[in-house]
Amino acid sequence: MDVDSTLITGEVIELIAAHAGTADEVAAVTERAMRGEIDFAESLRERVATLRGVPLAALDEVRSTVTLTPGARDLVDECHRRGWLVGLVSGGFEEVVAPLAADLGITLFRANHLESADGALTGRTVGPVVDRAAKAESLRRFAADAGIAMEHTVAVGDGANDLDMIAAAGIGIAFAAKPIVREQAPWSVDGPRLDAVLDVVDAVWPVR
Repeated sequence: MDVDSTLITGEVIELIAAHAGTADEVAAVTERAMRGEIDFAESLRERVATLRGVPLAALDEVRSTVTLTPGARDLVDECHRRGWLVGLVSGGFEEVVAPLAADLGITLFRANHLESADGALTGRTVGPVVDRAAKAESLRRFAADAGIAMEHTVAVGDGANDLDMIAAAGIGIAFAAKPIVREQAPWSVDGPRLDAVLDVVDAVWPVR
């Protein structure tokens, strides 16, 4: 599943941008990207550039303010109880996603990595951008590595950059999603609880 505005209630990049004084600017670009109005990789570069000079210590505060979506922990716990693998694919940042995944007992995740130097962010990322195509590729790789057929996978997300993985999954679910995602996803859950996506899964694959 996606992380920002899916597993958690907000957008991590906006929380970091608050420390740079660019929160409003970043939020506006994020909204356009999630609606599919601009290329995600381009939007990420534009937004991350505004974070230059933010001290790394600020990331500790950001991590402490991240809030799980209602029902998120219940969803992950139930999936684990059923013996299912849970993976996170995020256009956000490993610096926040990794400890969040560890707290939830999730070992599969992929996210962007922020570049830093001299104790502060440089305004750039390191490595390939986790964009729309990369999210779908990650789902396929997670499934292949675990020996799971794609028709037995589930993808959940809210933004335009989640559409490829939603289309690739056996069950693709838009959660509290932008209009373009609700229109294109095979299934949709309006929220507010993330574990409501299990109702969709169980309707397609009845629990025996």
